Amino acid sequence: MRPGQYSYGELLKISLALGRLACKLTQAGEHVGVFMPNMVSTLGLIFGLSAFRRVPCLLNYTAGPEVIQNACETACIRTVLTSREFLAKANLAGVAAALKGVQLIYLEDLRPRFNWLDRLWLLGFALWAPNLAVAKGDPEAPAVVLFTSGTEGRPKGVVLSHRAILANIAQIRQAFPFTTQDRFFNALPIFHSFGLTAGTLLPLFAGCHLLLYVSPLHAKTIIELVRRDGSTALFGTGTFLNQYGRAAEPADFKSLRCVIAGAEKLAEPVYRLWHEKFGIEIHEGYGATEMAPVLAVNPPGRNRPGTVGPLLPGVEAKLLPVEGIAGGGELHVRGPNSLSGYYRYEAPGLLQPPGSKAGPGWHNTGDVVEIDAEGYLTIVGRLKRFAKVAGELICLEMTEAIARAASGQAQHAALTVPDLARGEAIILFTTDSALSREQLAAAAHGLGYPELAVPRQIRVLDNLPVLGSGKVDYARLRHAYLRA
Repeated sequence: MRPGQYSYGELLKISLALGRLACKLTQAGEHVGVFMPNMVSTLGLIFGLSAFRRVPCLLNYTAGPEVIQNACETACIRTVLTSREFLAKANLAGVAAALKGVQLIYLEDLRPRFNWLDRLWLLGFALWAPNLAVAKGDPEAPAVVLFTSGTEGRPKGVVLSHRAILANIAQIRQAFPFTTQDRFFNALPIFHSFGLTAGTLLPLFAGCHLLLYVSPLHAKTIIELVRRDGSTALFGTGTFLNQYGRAAEPADFKSLRCVIAGAEKLAEPVYRLWHEKFGIEIHEGYGATEMAPVLAVNPPGRNRPGTVGPLLPGVEAKLLPVEGIAGGGELHVRGPNSLSGYYRYEAPGLLQPPGSKAGPGWHNTGDVVEIDAEGYLTIVGRLKRFAKVAGELICLEMTEAIARAASGQAQHAALTVPDLARGEAIILFTTDSALSREQLAAAAHGLGYPELAVPRQIRVLDNLPVLGSGKVDYARLRHAYLRA
């Protein structure tokens, strides 16, 4: 749990050792929970478990005990690897201890189990011939199981193969030709697909320097680390990039040459802040956990703010029409980076192959998207985040954009409630206590948005609940404030 600097050779050593130890505690093919933060030992567990035919299941330790328990049951997890020091520092000991039907194994207890025969195997054989020390891999075998956020019911287990993850890394590298001279900074959690593939595995497979940090929430510390490390590449959500941009001085980010935003829509004020303050263009991308995750990104030299760029090489797309929405369609995708399937709570451990209305092997993103003549994607909104107000479909992200235009420094989130007169009514949650409907109406007029997108009610909160990825936790927001 202590900060340190490691070479690629030392990461290999850690991975082989932890993989060997895992063989003493688990069975081949077993789904093993990993309840750890962004650390080299976590990477060692992921690589080591995978190398010795175990399936690492990355548990979201910010999700709460019920969601974590459901994830364990969904993927048939019986063993969870974690650290006493991490649980104590993160105040998660009670959450871990409350898990039912699983055995907690602490990394601190494993060192005595690595005996002299294990050390002889590691130092005398495995480090010299790692390809012979582990069995040949299967590209279609599960590499990891990640879990959806659970904002719509119980979380699903998304099974990603080695093929899917390696394909996505190759796709990203075609859009962004990173070199071994690049220095990546990643504070996005590894249990999130964006933090795992783009923030962590991409730089490792590109042979780059990687600085991992345990939390994206510590803006001042992150700014100092990026400045001190001379980082050249940074991944983040719009929420976190807004925090970093507002807190940093222009000189703090002078080393950065590539900043990529994903996991949520990038607000125009955030893009403008970075461009004006640091001279840095944020490249917005788009993806889904089921696609390992990156689907599209604005490439260097061809960045078009407001879009999420063209699809990555090898990704196929179909737009299916949506009743009541004139522009674009519901996006269905497939490609070499597609998931192997889902684990669902209703059928634990049973792999459900991907498929959608577009056909077997396709994934329905649930997003309404427009694709222009040059292949650039614009996200209209999430289909489940449309409200039917007075017979018209209104995208709740439009309401949030109105709020950002009226109050750019605050946090905003829109939800709906039933309304006898209009079908549904939009409620805006905001951290701006001075925000009024009149200001929102003026902002909507300035943006050319319909009056129906202006919320009927405004509720002020000190902070909006967020997921570990930085996105607003709409399920928790609804549960906490709209139960009545």
